[in-house]
Amino acid sequence: MGENSNPNNMVFGLDIGTRSIVGTVGYKSGKDFVVVAQTAKEHETRAMLDGQIHDIQAVAGTIKDVKKHLETMIGDKLHSACIAAAGRVLKTVTTHTDMELKEEKTVDKEDVFSLQSLAIEDAYRIFLDNEKMDVKFFCVGSSVVKYYLGDLPMNNLLDHKAKSIGVDIIATFLPEDVVDGLYKAVEYAGLNVANMTLEPIAAIELAIPDKFRLLNIALVDVGAGTSDISITKDGSIIAFGMIPTAGDSLTETIANHCMVDFGTAEEIKRQIGVNDEIEYEDILGIKYTITNDEIMGLIAGNVDEMTSLAADKIMELNGGKSVGAVFVVGGGGMIPGYTEKLAEKLGLNKERVALRGKEVMQDIVFKNTELNVNSLLVTPIGICLNYYKESNNFIYVSFNDDNIKLYNNNNLTVTDAAMQTEYAGIGFFPKSGDALNFTVNGRERMCRGGMGEPAVIKVNGNPANLHTPINEGDKIEVIAATKGEPAVMTVGELNEYKEIVKSISGNSTRTLDKIVTVNGVRVTEDYSIQNGDKLEIFVSDESIAPSEVHSDMNDVSNDKQSINPVNSGNLSSDIFVSVNSSPIKLTGKSSYVFVDIFDHIDFDRSRVKGNLVTKLNGKAAQYMEELHDGDIIEVFWA
Repeated sequence: MGENSNPNNMVFGLDIGTRSIVGTVGYKSGKDFVVVAQTAKEHETRAMLDGQIHDIQAVAGTIKDVKKHLETMIGDKLHSACIAAAGRVLKTVTTHTDMELKEEKTVDKEDVFSLQSLAIEDAYRIFLDNEKMDVKFFCVGSSVVKYYLGDLPMNNLLDHKAKSIGVDIIATFLPEDVVDGLYKAVEYAGLNVANMTLEPIAAIELAIPDKFRLLNIALVDVGAGTSDISITKDGSIIAFGMIPTAGDSLTETIANHCMVDFGTAEEIKRQIGVNDEIEYEDILGIKYTITNDEIMGLIAGNVDEMTSLAADKIMELNGGKSVGAVFVVGGGGMIPGYTEKLAEKLGLNKERVALRGKEVMQDIVFKNTELNVNSLLVTPIGICLNYYKESNNFIYVSFNDDNIKLYNNNNLTVTDAAMQTEYAGIGFFPKSGDALNFTVNGRERMCRGGMGEPAVIKVNGNPANLHTPINEGDKIEVIAATKGEPAVMTVGELNEYKEIVKSISGNSTRTLDKIVTVNGVRVTEDYSIQNGDKLEIFVSDESIAPSEVHSDMNDVSNDKQSINPVNSGNLSSDIFVSVNSSPIKLTGKSSYVFVDIFDHIDFDRSRVKGNLVTKLNGKAAQYMEELHDGDIIEVFWA
């Protein structure tokens, strides 16, 4: 920087207004802010309307001109700028957040910063829950209403001992297109955005010092396209608002009446109250003279509407009642009669509504003594001052070659970037392959698919994970997680099929084969089971009585085994018995033995849970004991 500069904390503030752009360069020196250079340039076309950029390239060109002029004045290059957004479509959220400390300790700056960051994140979640819109919003500013030491309200937490701290904040949100337009215009002018805030927050930094915020005061920043409003009370900023009517409405009325272009109408407006008569030339080249009184009468309706809307918004933000005083800044508020009309609408003495300019700049040192210090400088200097108080900016990172813009809460991770992409909630975690669902002897079975591979994450070429911190310009690469192979199973892999079933006859023992059908068709053990298949497994030797069938219990399925011998002959009589107090109908055979009941009840004998007790009519039963109609049976583990 040049000889008048302090390179360690020099800041460049840009007030990108609807009518003009003001650039301010300065630095902090103790309690003072030293303005090294300041310049302004009007838009050559109506590139902005109502505080929003419509022609990004045109606005970028004007910013570039302001930047070059300031660089010439300070003798050095400017690389970053602080900016402010008008509250054209401002949304606000007020919330309370508490934070538990690990142990009782002296509260330091890091604790306060963490609490504020947590509160902003809470406000953003609340905003997303309440605003069901397709448009993406960003948090562009926040203001502390009150701190809490435990449950005790506190103006400042620093150096107090605490186990729990809290904060009430107002967080402000703007649509992505408003924020994006400002960022692009600044970047196209060859600058980075160092900090972003709201115009009402910037203006209040200078116009209403902390010592005045105990009072119930409204600040109205009357620009060209919007009038931004903020309210203070009990030491804090308690509300923000905006009305989409300001100085341009006066200019448009003059342009239509006088048949001049917008630029000429602006020149006429600026001479109001300065000259008794104003000369101009209309679009046909005809010269006219109009008196100051005629112009004032012409715009009286506009001033009345502007002040009515401002008063209504102030009352709304202040809980339905007027404030104690109003400070007015911005070029639109300099129109003769504006402050008097606003006082009338709010029921205040006219002295209680006043323009704020030189009198609020006691701590501002101007190197350029030729500057006209008035209310027009409040917001530009406030933007610079806000840089030292907050760092509410956005950063850009690359995510798989796509540029992602993130609100910088100084605690960003890969997860935050992923939330702005299709990877949000998917893509990072492996999935199992499609499961195989089928039934075995009427029982539902499922075989799970294989597990896929997790995502591979890199930040700037280095291995990373979801919690890896990210910063401006970082390159994030993610190879998506995969899905596992679908489940595959053959008949021979089923526990029901692998279970060894033996026949014992006298002193000889032999292993029985199995018969398997799928959907009624017999298959071999190599059959690959398909989704929805219905399998039945039978013992192949039909001559073996149930009492002679025993199982080797190694590798037994958790499900009930259903291995039923196939009976032959004429099945011709039914009987009814009671099993564990429930009536059971035995059907399909000419006679029945005790073991037949297991084909009709849900009782898993394959999983031993003690001693098996079987009773028939109150006495111990044998498996091959014959059953009769009306028998009472009990079966249980003891």
